[in-house]
Amino acid sequence: MKRSNVVLIIGVGAILLFFPQIAYATVESTLNNFGSALGGRILPLVAILGLCYAGFSFVTGNPNAKNHLMYVIIGVGVGLGAKSIVDFIRQLVQ
Repeated sequence: MKRSNVVLIIGVGAILLFFPQIAYATVESTLNNFGSALGGRILPLVAILGLCYAGFSFVTGNPNAKNHLMYVIIGVGVGLGAKSIVDFIRQLVQ
């Protein structure tokens, strides 16, 4: 067995030993954590940054400012829809 494979196996074993909650993680809990992180932290941050960018485009007189605002609105809509998709997949897994 190659040395890199042995190191990989020992590393994964050590991670599972020191963090047992990873070993007991299920698809459902992983999707639940992903959905809450997406809807609670990531999406609002991206929406605020996008709105700031679109506002800065309007202030500087960028001719594509309306497009930037439309992209932000579409992006937020898709992001909010992603939470629903994750909930749908969670229902299928159960």
